[in-house]
Amino acid sequence: MELFIAVLASIFSVVNPIGALPVYTSLTESYTRKERNKTALQTSIYFTLICVVFFLGGSILLSFFGISIPALRLAGGLVILNSGFNLLNGKVIRAESINDKMKEEAKQKEDISFSPLAMPLLSGPGSISLLISLFSQHNSWDKRGIILGVLFTLGVIVYLLLLSAPLIAKLLGEAGMKAITRIMGFIVMAIACQYIVSGAMSLIAKY
Repeated sequence: MELFIAVLASIFSVVNPIGALPVYTSLTESYTRKERNKTALQTSIYFTLICVVFFLGGSILLSFFGISIPALRLAGGLVILNSGFNLLNGKVIRAESINDKMKEEAKQKEDISFSPLAMPLLSGPGSISLLISLFSQHNSWDKRGIILGVLFTLGVIVYLLLLSAPLIAKLLGEAGMKAITRIMGFIVMAIACQYIVSGAMSLIAKY
């Protein structure tokens, strides 16, 4: 349970589905309630599958390109740090993931659940690098099974948050969203610093 809660808190902070709600709301503003609910379900399923695939197969991808885990932690830590810094400055709209061109393309697509919602809005480089690092950090499959359980739980949480996006936006307002985003940004920056330090120490010990 301790591992489950710790991993859930760290991945939730990096994914930051609350910060993605304004983008989701803007992209689905012309949808009917049925279409919005369908998009929320598909997005959460795609998000969960992407996370599971990179968690289980990410180390193979690293081996193919000759990238070490310490190097991944350093690079991933820098990406997460940048994301956390943006959140700390109150950037609720995830500009680092979705630009104006992608928004316009999304409005013309029939299905936006995989791209840009599931990737890169929710499962971006920071969360993917974190998942690959967690796989290498926990060698036993019982612990890896717990992390897989976290991913499926997070998929359910994402689904519920997307379903409630209009209500959450109405209740919190812009000021509330910015306050929560800044808190999440601080946590994300702390996680990033930990990964940068861990990656640097591992490289120093190796070489």
